[in-house]
Amino acid sequence: MAEHRQLQRAALLDAARGLLTEGGIEALTFPALAARTGLARSSVYEYFRSRAAVVEELCAVDFPLWAAEIEAGMAACDSPQAQVEAYVRGQLVLAGDPRHRAVAAVSVLELDQPARERIRSAHTALVTIVVQALRELGHERPRLAAALLQGVVEAAVRQTEHGTADEARVVADAAVALALHGLGADGPA
Repeated sequence: MAEHRQLQRAALLDAARGLLTEGGIEALTFPALAARTGLARSSVYEYFRSRAAVVEELCAVDFPLWAAEIEAGMAACDSPQAQVEAYVRGQLVLAGDPRHRAVAAVSVLELDQPARERIRSAHTALVTIVVQALRELGHERPRLAAALLQGVVEAAVRQTEHGTADEARVVADAAVALALHGLGADGPA
């Protein structure tokens, strides 16, 4: 019975990913989840109490996977500069991934305080993976620098949400340049 519930929950999460990818948060409804999984609408409520709960669960499942992908990309680099670049570009690639829609949906949903704290904690764990590279680059306050760098990444994500692949590359290049060279005139264009 427990295994069956786990399989159903996983199917609901997969269906939610698909709905978010195809139509955004408006497409994520319990009738649509029921139709995608073959469950009765009332059965969906046995697994999740709200759309926010579905999105929260997607974040809990997907965030660690994304962090692991970014960490793997950074681990393959041979310099702290390359690690910072991998960190920025890795997140921008993931932001273009349909699975990102669940994380983006968090911002438009009403979540209770414990849910927001859990998501904030997962997000903080993502930010901490770049701290060592920033320390090696000589930042006196690498944790602060990491938090600010994440702001650059989030702004870049917003800039690429509705653009073309070429525009996304331009934004990614600009975000990496800003991360590595700041706003000074001596940095690359």
